[in-house]
Amino acid sequence: MGKCKVKICGLTRPQDIEVINELLPEYIGFVFWEHSKRNVIPENAAKLRAKLAPGIKVVGVFVDADIDYILGLVKCGTIDIAQLHGNEDEQYIRSLHEKLKAEKNCPDDTKIIKAFNINKVSSFDEIEESSADYVMLDPGKGDGITFDWDKAKNIRRPYFLAGGLSPENVQEVVEQIGPYAVDVSSGVETDGVKDRDKIINFVHRCRG
Repeated sequence: MGKCKVKICGLTRPQDIEVINELLPEYIGFVFWEHSKRNVIPENAAKLRAKLAPGIKVVGVFVDADIDYILGLVKCGTIDIAQLHGNEDEQYIRSLHEKLKAEKNCPDDTKIIKAFNINKVSSFDEIEESSADYVMLDPGKGDGITFDWDKAKNIRRPYFLAGGLSPENVQEVVEQIGPYAVDVSSGVETDGVKDRDKIINFVHRCRG
């Protein structure tokens, strides 16, 4: 089993990017959903992306967004990966895949992550058979809701694990369950904003 990868989601400020550039996690996330307190507008996301160290993949988080909106953010280089966190079905995912491949200004390797609420899926087959490049197990939308992590052991394909992760529990989760990647947002915040020390502790403990 390879080293667990790290995604720090919901970044909104230049100082968030500064600590990311010190730690070099594999992924960061910008939330493009107006109902989230971590929502960023495309112009601000582009400015933050410009400050980011090369090699870190930028994930755009969307909830039932217009496909053309996602394509625009990929084409201009603001995001590398689209994370679908709403009610997007297989038809939506396939359509997004097809448009990404057909658009000459989108990189050929643009990936899609589909988030699933493991407490609500009709069966694990729904997760296993998703045509998304990656799946995420997350019972909330960045609000720190947790679930019985043992359920994740039923998933055979590589997955991102989110929901209730923190510097205090991430090392145990990684060792016991072995996800492809862990995703954290509220678990590294204090009073609703990203906390430098918590991000540092999270990444260090994840990497052992």
